Amino acid sequence: MSIYLSASLVCPVSSPPLENGVISVDDDGRILELIPACMAKERNLEDVRFLDGVLVPGLVNTHVHLELSHLKGKVEEGTGLPGFVRQIIEQRAADDNEISEAMKLADAEQYRNGIVAAGDISNQLISRSVKMDSAIYYQTFVETMGFNPAMADEIIARVRKLKQDFLPLTAAIAPHAPYSVSRPLFDLIRAEGNTTCITIHNQETAEENQFFQRKEGHFLDLYKFLGLDISFFQAQQLTSLQYFLPLMPDDVRILLVHNTFTSAQDIKFAVESGKDIYWCLCPNANLYIEKRLPNLKLFRQEGLKVTLGTDSLSSNHQLSILEEMKTLHFQAAIPFDELLRWATLNGAKFLGLDQQLGSFEIGKKPGINLITHMKEGTLQPETAIQRIL
Repeated sequence: MSIYLSASLVCPVSSPPLENGVISVDDDGRILELIPACMAKERNLEDVRFLDGVLVPGLVNTHVHLELSHLKGKVEEGTGLPGFVRQIIEQRAADDNEISEAMKLADAEQYRNGIVAAGDISNQLISRSVKMDSAIYYQTFVETMGFNPAMADEIIARVRKLKQDFLPLTAAIAPHAPYSVSRPLFDLIRAEGNTTCITIHNQETAEENQFFQRKEGHFLDLYKFLGLDISFFQAQQLTSLQYFLPLMPDDVRILLVHNTFTSAQDIKFAVESGKDIYWCLCPNANLYIEKRLPNLKLFRQEGLKVTLGTDSLSSNHQLSILEEMKTLHFQAAIPFDELLRWATLNGAKFLGLDQQLGSFEIGKKPGINLITHMKEGTLQPETAIQRIL
């Protein structure tokens, strides 16, 4: 049995929008037809459900930390990344029940906000049960960290077991960030293989580049706080991206997350590396931690493959890709159609889910959302989202 849905605007993402178009889906939400308004009128379709707003595919959150959901409202804003990391370390420990309940609420929040797939960063197994019961598809990235080269073998053995324990969920071993992963550990992650996509936090603070270029800045205080002896580390005379990107695997999709302080030279270096790179923006987390956004003009003029993420509730007030889109629209004047591609098809492609998700195409089952309170195709402060299927 076909279900017919229509709206003021239907945005397939992979093809031009349809004014007053009609989507035909089966009982399972699979796309059967995309029908222009004129054809729908000629066919005299019955039982068409008209919705006031814009129909879009399910959204993809390529970067979230479910495990940190219990820290909502507990982390001071505007401290910069080293200060933020220190607060996370000091406050992360909590009762398992508290963490689990917070994750369930966070998962439900993402679902209500039209998110159908997410790339989740995990340091422990506690999120497994939430993901197993969720209607959202989760790609788990088992986060690997350890800046002491002598600990590399021990660390990779532990995360390898954690990855196995996440089965039957899809999981991959991924480095946390260049400042928290030793070169031997990068080598072991690269040799691990058995994945199609990987992720890493990139240039979230100016201090990151300062540390790699000159071994200066607040990261030295962070290592001291952690009790780490980094006398072995020598200044690289390179930005952090230029240091770690050659250490990343070659034949996988790589997601660079945050990119708040990524320069034109860094982007040129990344493009010329020949690696399959996606760039994840988490604007509300950037504002929460560093009070600034990446140089969005650079990403757009180079035609980079951009995705969107929410980061965690320790660095955000909500888990809503629509709210990330609104921030980018209001602060950088990025048009809705471009943001929508970042929020849907690009994210699905990075996760390897674009055969099912990311766009309205016949045979796909992408989920359907209604975006309301837009004006002439433009996002407004009051714009909201409603999950339809």
